[in-house]
Amino acid sequence: MRRYTRTLGRLWSASLFAEMEYRTNFVVAALNGIGTLAGTIFTLSLFYRDGFLIGGWVWTQALFIIGCFTFLDGFQAAFLGPNFQRFSEYIREGTLDFVLLKPIDSQFFVSFRNLSLWGIPNLVLGPLLILYAGFRNDPPVPLVDYLVGALALGLGTVMLYAMGFFLVTFTIWFVKLWNITIALQSIIQAGRYPISSYPPAYRFVLTYLVPVLFLTTVPAEAFSGRSETVWILGAAGLATGLLLACRLFYLFALRSYTSASS
Repeated sequence: MRRYTRTLGRLWSASLFAEMEYRTNFVVAALNGIGTLAGTIFTLSLFYRDGFLIGGWVWTQALFIIGCFTFLDGFQAAFLGPNFQRFSEYIREGTLDFVLLKPIDSQFFVSFRNLSLWGIPNLVLGPLLILYAGFRNDPPVPLVDYLVGALALGLGTVMLYAMGFFLVTFTIWFVKLWNITIALQSIIQAGRYPISSYPPAYRFVLTYLVPVLFLTTVPAEAFSGRSETVWILGAAGLATGLLLACRLFYLFALRSYTSASS
C-alpha cells in the first residue's frame, strides 16, 4: 500500500507540473466551475420562487443534491475523463503493452495515472455547497449526518468509477468507443435532480438499471438526515459488487487484447 501511495503521489505531481505550464487553464477552470454552479443554483431557484417543491425536496435539501452532483462532476473531470481517454489511446496505439509490463497493477495505473486541474474547482465547490446547505438547514445538520453523508457520497464515487471503467473496458474490443466519457457525463447529469422528481418509468431506470439514485439522491438524503440505514447498506453492497464486477470484466477483457508486438 505504501508503494502504491508513493507511486500515486509521483504520478499526480508529474501531472500537476505538466498542467501548471498553462496556469491560465486552471483560472479558466475555476471560473467555469463557479459559473456553472451559479447557473445551476439560479435555475433551480426559479422552481422554488412560488413555493414549488421538486420531488418533495425543500430548497436546502435540493442544495445537497447540487453539492453532490458538483463533487461527482469534478471527480469525473479530474480523474475519470483524462484517464479513461488515455486508456482508449493505449488500446488504439498498442501502448498498453508497456503498461502491462510495469511492476504495478495495470488497472490502478490506467485509472489514476493522470490528474487534471479542470476538475479540482468542482471537487472543492461541491463540499463547500454541502456545508453551506447544512448550515442553512432547519435545524442545522449535526456532525453525524455529515459523516454518514460523506460515506454515502464516497460509495457513490466508487460506483461512478466502477461503471465508467466497466464501459471503457469495451474499447479493448470496440476501439471506436473511445469517447465513452460522454456516456459517463450523461449518467452524472441525470443525478442533478432528486430521483423522486422524475416520472415513474425514469425512476425505475435510474434506480434499478443505472443506479443514479445512489450517486446523488442517497448521499443528499444522508446529509439532510432523511436517509434510512437500508439505503446506506444497499449503497455499500452495490459499490462493492460493481467494483468487483468491473475488476473481473477487465481481467476477462485482457484475454482478448492483442498486443502491438504479437
